[in-house]
Amino acid sequence: MTTQDLYQQVIIDHHKKPRNFRKIEKPSHQAEGFNPLCGDHLWVYINVNAAGTIEDISFEGDGCAISKASASMMTQNLKGKTVAESTAIFNDFHKMVLGQLDPEKDAHVLGRLAIFSGIWKYPARVKCAALAWHTMNGALSNEATISTE
Repeated sequence: MTTQDLYQQVIIDHHKKPRNFRKIEKPSHQAEGFNPLCGDHLWVYINVNAAGTIEDISFEGDGCAISKASASMMTQNLKGKTVAESTAIFNDFHKMVLGQLDPEKDAHVLGRLAIFSGIWKYPARVKCAALAWHTMNGALSNEATISTE
């Protein structure tokens, strides 16, 4: 099985059966994300406890397979992480999808998220993969709406 085959299987699985696809009642942080170029539109909900740990994170919305899979994997990865750890993961993910970080050569904190490493080769898809991440980062920064224009 090639890396491309694995990538496609993971994207399809998370698109068809997204994890944490629901609204959290009374989240401590939330934001709406929108990509006007392709129409991806989602909401990210987060509960951060007093110690600064993400106790719960979820999302809702509509988007392409890459957008939904990225959001699903993001919520799985960030649950239980501190806000600082989440910011570090966001920074590495953002660099990776822009082609500025090669997870095979550069130090990173991405884990399974490294499966998105080839997305930078498809510039039109970078914003699809990054939308949930920018929305999560905006929610933690108390920005209500994020646009990837």
